Amino acid sequence: MIKLIAFDLDGTLAESKQPIQAPMATALTSLLTVANVAIISGGDWPQFQKQVASRLPPTADLSKLWLMPTTGTKLYTFTNGSWNTVYAELFSEDERKNIIEAFEQALEATGFTPEQTWGERIEDRGSQITFSALGQQAPVKDKELWDPDFAKRQVIQADLRTRLPELSINMGGATSIDITRKGVDKGYGLKKLRNVSGFSLDEMMFIGDAIFPGGNDYPAKEIGLETVRVKDPEGTLAAISAIVACLKPASKPVLLDG
Repeated sequence: MIKLIAFDLDGTLAESKQPIQAPMATALTSLLTVANVAIISGGDWPQFQKQVASRLPPTADLSKLWLMPTTGTKLYTFTNGSWNTVYAELFSEDERKNIIEAFEQALEATGFTPEQTWGERIEDRGSQITFSALGQQAPVKDKELWDPDFAKRQVIQADLRTRLPELSINMGGATSIDITRKGVDKGYGLKKLRNVSGFSLDEMMFIGDAIFPGGNDYPAKEIGLETVRVKDPEGTLAAISAIVACLKPASKPVLLDG
């Protein structure tokens, strides 16, 4: 029986780096009444706070919510009235320096310089270093138009892999490239969640918009989870509604005298 539903964030629960909308907050609150919920994404904790944690109503059972920033290399749970770090696998100072230098060299070598950027392009998330081609604050529409077929990022990714062969380099979101330790992906994060939460992989389901070979949600399928691929947050709302209906305990029949 499914006891925990795990979600991707951007493109699944919300538009890229945007807060979840009120209908999604309501749907997640309803889902928390019948199952545990996990959210795993490449963003760091401040992004999770902005997009999810601060958007849920007071009625949400946060004790059953598992938030997993930076592809699951960090885990936060709600205990004693606040969000607390369960674990965080952080890069060393030397590792951070080498990664940032490699990014700068790769960008110069490949020549991908957009006409306009919004905010910093390289972000140190502690356990993950992320490159956002148009900057961290770029408008959603501009991000969606920059590299819809992943072709630009594939060139940068290939160059980075020659410079940092000992690390994992994956595309995420609409314009991002994430660097983590080798072997870190959503499958890795969900296995760590299994170890901490006590839920087996057979008791988990994963919902995401990139569950296809090469997609950053595909590792969830590769480790054996039951998966549901959605097109966008609207599709996720429909999936949540169906899951709640299936998991909700049946009402006891009313017995009439006579």
